[in-house]
Order: sequence, then structure tokens, then C-alpha cells
Amino acid sequence: MSSDATESDKLRAAHRLHRAIARRLGRAVLAAIAALICASAGVNAAPLRIVAIGASNTHGWYVGNRGAYPAKLQALLRAKGIDAQVTNAGVPFETTGMMLRRIDRDVPNGTDIVILEPGGNDRRFLVPPGWRAANIAEMERRLKARSISVIVYDEVMPLQYRALDLIHFTEQAHAIIAAALLPRVMEIVERRRSDVLPRRSATPAAPR
Repeated sequence: MSSDATESDKLRAAHRLHRAIARRLGRAVLAAIAALICASAGVNAAPLRIVAIGASNTHGWYVGNRGAYPAKLQALLRAKGIDAQVTNAGVPFETTGMMLRRIDRDVPNGTDIVILEPGGNDRRFLVPPGWRAANIAEMERRLKARSISVIVYDEVMPLQYRALDLIHFTEQAHAIIAAALLPRVMEIVERRRSDVLPRRSATPAAPR
């Protein structure tokens, strides 16, 4: 066999090898892209389940459930394309101790985020501040142990956004709360997305 024929055979073999490598790399890239698309679709398709725990202001005293911040937050999230289900679990007259007693029951498995609005009933009913802080911390601990993200909203609402009793919030106040909560919820959503995508894309392909 001449040297020219040998070189030609080597070139053809090299071309075949390159084509085989290119095909394998192409399939690997396509599989990785498909995994990312599926993971992203899975994250986006699952509804975002939020439970709002609190007392009468969370419940919507004076404004009703539809005028309260949980419903307004749900509307803001859906306007951003998030399939959010925000459950209003506010109970009038409750202190943080009462919320603590029902937190496990009223936050079902599968909940993604809990918004905890402790309210002012502890102060009105002369609950010591240390007890209030301990109740809030214990609720956070229990929820985080279940892999549920917690947002504590304990801001003081100015008097101009309160009803005539100077205790309960106006609808404008509820809109302010929902707007303040929105970026905090979105931060959790984005963090969970970034956690899920690398984990799913890193799953090894099934052997062929």
C-alpha cells in the first residue's frame, strides 16, 4: 500500500472520529438544554403557595379578605406571571402565643412561604415583649425546619393609614404592605429557581 493511500485512510478515519465526537457533543448539549428547559418549566408551572398568619389586620378587619394585603399580594404576583395562591390565615384578637399554637395546623405541607404579621395584640393584652419575641422565633424555627421560607412583617403603620379606631388598617395601608412584601417574595422565588436549575441540570444522564 502506498504512503498516499495510507495518509488518505488516516484522514478518513480522523474525519469519522471527529464526526462521531461532534454527534456525541451535540446530543449532550441538546440534552443539557432540554434539562434546563424542563427544570425551568417545572419551577414555573408549580403554583407558589403562601400562607399569611396574623390577627385582625391580616384577616382584613374593616376591609374584608379581598381588601386585605394577602389578596393584594396575590394580585401583584399574578400580574408578574407568578401562579401564586396566598391563603389568608388571619384570626382576629390573636396574640403571638395563639398563633404559635395553631401554626403547624394552619400551614399545610407543601407551603412555600409563610408571611407572619405578629400585630399589636401582645402589647394591648400586656404580653411581655420577651414572650412575644420568643413566640415569633419559635414560629420561624418550626417553619424553617419544614423547609418553608418565612417573612416577618412587623412594621409600624403610620396613623394616617389606620381606621377610626387607630388599630386597624385602611385599604391603602394593605396596599402598602402588599407592595413592600412583593420584592421580598420575589427574592425567595428567584433564589429557589437558582437552586433548582443547577441541581436538576447536574443530574447524570441515563446510561445508553
